[in-house]
Amino acid sequence: MANVDPRAIVSPEAELADDVVVGPYSIIGAGVRIGAGTWIGPHAVINGPTTIGRDNRIWQFASIGDAPQDKKYAGEPTRLEIGDRNVFRECCTINRGTVTGRGVTTIGSDGLFMAYSHVAHDCIVRDRVIMSNCTALAGHVEIDDWVILSGYAAVHQFCKIGAHVFLANNAAVTRDVPPYLMVAGSPAEPVTINAEGLKRRGFSAEQIANVKHGFKVLYKSGLKLAEATAELEKLGREQPEVQAYVDFFPRVTRSLIR
Repeated sequence: MANVDPRAIVSPEAELADDVVVGPYSIIGAGVRIGAGTWIGPHAVINGPTTIGRDNRIWQFASIGDAPQDKKYAGEPTRLEIGDRNVFRECCTINRGTVTGRGVTTIGSDGLFMAYSHVAHDCIVRDRVIMSNCTALAGHVEIDDWVILSGYAAVHQFCKIGAHVFLANNAAVTRDVPPYLMVAGSPAEPVTINAEGLKRRGFSAEQIANVKHGFKVLYKSGLKLAEATAELEKLGREQPEVQAYVDFFPRVTRSLIR
């Protein structure tokens, strides 16, 4: 049996693994499934349909899996799916999807969602993402692996953020951001590559130099986007890390940050 504090409220239609811990005054609604090793502190609210994987930690006053903040939403049974080993700190909010979107909000694994961070309906947040205090994703945003959002950064609906991107504090992202970039400002603009992040993740000095050269081709060469893409495709044949730029381009729907 799960270790549920007697002051918590758990729906009989919720499914909790045997070693799940639920703190006092937390509320677990119907349609919630929680995997092994997950800890839920006091005063958290989790509503369904929501699936939460293994070894997650949900701190006090977090709101997980509640209805989307979309005026078109009319109570349809949409979902939230969360992977493993995430940390959701105080007062963060993660909403379910909408039937006019994907129908599901998806959170990967090994993420850190700091206090007051917000993930809106139909977002895809992949693995090892850090959302700092008071960061916010509007609906339908896609965030790739290893992205870091500094405090108060915000992302416009339908934007896509490539892997290893670093958003500076207060960055306001209104266009799609290719992999590897550091961006800052309102509206956000490309500054350089996230070299320190790449180094920490095991990229070699040669790979980082290749990524930086790719950034210069895209942003500093004066080439039009089609011309820059052609040059990056040539480089990417022998430099897989540069090919990641090219692989991102077909996903772009809101134009590239420039």
